[in-house]
Amino acid sequence: MNFEHTEDRRMLADTLNRFVAEQYGIETRNHIAYGDTGTDPALWARFAELGAIGALFPEADGGFGGAGFDVAVVFEALGGGLVVEPFVGALVVGRALGLAGSAAQKEHIASLIDGSTVAALAHEEPGAHYALNRVTTRAVRHGDGWQLTGHKAVVLHGDQAQMLLVSARTSGAVDDEDGISLFLVPADAAGLSRRGMGRIDGGRAAEVTLQNVQVGASALVGSEGEGFATLEHAVGWGILAVCAEALGAMDVAKKHTLEYLQTRKQFGVPIGSFQALQHRMADLLLEVEQARSAVINAAAAMDSTDRAERERALSAAKVTMGRIGALVAEESIQLHGGIGMTWELPLSHYAKRLVMVDHQFGDEDHHLARFIALGRS
Repeated sequence: MNFEHTEDRRMLADTLNRFVAEQYGIETRNHIAYGDTGTDPALWARFAELGAIGALFPEADGGFGGAGFDVAVVFEALGGGLVVEPFVGALVVGRALGLAGSAAQKEHIASLIDGSTVAALAHEEPGAHYALNRVTTRAVRHGDGWQLTGHKAVVLHGDQAQMLLVSARTSGAVDDEDGISLFLVPADAAGLSRRGMGRIDGGRAAEVTLQNVQVGASALVGSEGEGFATLEHAVGWGILAVCAEALGAMDVAKKHTLEYLQTRKQFGVPIGSFQALQHRMADLLLEVEQARSAVINAAAAMDSTDRAERERALSAAKVTMGRIGALVAEESIQLHGGIGMTWELPLSHYAKRLVMVDHQFGDEDHHLARFIALGRS
């Protein structure tokens, strides 16, 4: 199998890597990531102009890419710069609309691609423990439309989004796959409130409360009670994205650590000449290549029509990235010594992001159990 990217993907990767290196340095990134809004609208618009968002979607939806490797290329470049702009929300919401949305709902994808609309997935709930099928938010018919009531936690960019894709239960028990519906809800809808918060690794999230929020019949995405498959499909793209992002961050952490071992001297020689440290670094390099293989496998599986094959590859990648991400963070910090923990050194921010990626779209334990369960089904 040929694992080399096409020329178009290599050009996209080169363009994004150069733009991130020149315009998204660590000081700029931290100013944005730990600021009041957690995004920079001007830079978000420039990413859109470069085609970074359009590459996430197929031509049928107005993009120019949309394959698993297109998404992986974009997010690997973003991970290299710890970019905190709302790419994941655009990807997940856009792919859900592309799969199950009405003609009118699919028109929103164009505004996601050009960066004029920020979207967010409002699905996770307190106590759900990453389970996609556990939804307590309720939606009941109200006149010609729907009325939504519930609470969503840790909605990425939820306080900045103009549009939310909300999961709600229209029938069944709280942990049934059947009975979950998806709704496209404007963020300024009456009864919808948001409490924003900064994330430990930079960027923003929000708690979203829906108190008798009324939406029209046109807000329903897909068929009533059949939203689980669409949700799983969309979140699968999100899993691939954060795995590729983690790979990009690992590569930078690895590079910084190698440079430090080659320049930091002790007893008059670079510490990288010490055999014990050489062995640790060699092990780390092998683990990063294992992570790369997991991302490649997941990206290739996204085009598969076999659900079990696709979802197993995604869960395997997420388990791998969770374990290796934590290892890279820990080893890089230890090989740097105390300086690795300082705010001023970029490595500390890469380490935080690598640890926190594990908790996005399900942690290592969750996906290991899911991988096993999918193998039995």
